[in-house]
Amino acid sequence: MTPQRRCESIRSLDKHCSLFESMAKPIEPPTLRAKLLVKGKVQGVGYRAYATRVASQRGLCGGVRNLDDGRVELEIEGPKDQILILINDLKIGPPASRVAAVEVEWNPATGRFSDFQIWY
Repeated sequence: MTPQRRCESIRSLDKHCSLFESMAKPIEPPTLRAKLLVKGKVQGVGYRAYATRVASQRGLCGGVRNLDDGRVELEIEGPKDQILILINDLKIGPPASRVAAVEVEWNPATGRFSDFQIWY
């Protein structure tokens, strides 16, 4: 085999190896954004602290705030499956809360959040 042929074979092998390496990488779920409005007895009961704790445990980013009308608003970004689990947790809430409803609005993620915070 000539040196030129050997190089062509190596380049061809490199292409195949990089193809297999990219196929072996785990597929990350797409990141989405969810805006949640939580209704019920959700202010003055530790709901924002609870939401922050469970969202952080799920690796989600965004924030939570009280609204003037008595609701709590969350903006969350992360994998949809983790957001759905969080929504189920938020329907339960901390012991003193009474959640009446959780409204969800889905959008593409913006990437503007790096952690989860309580907003004032």
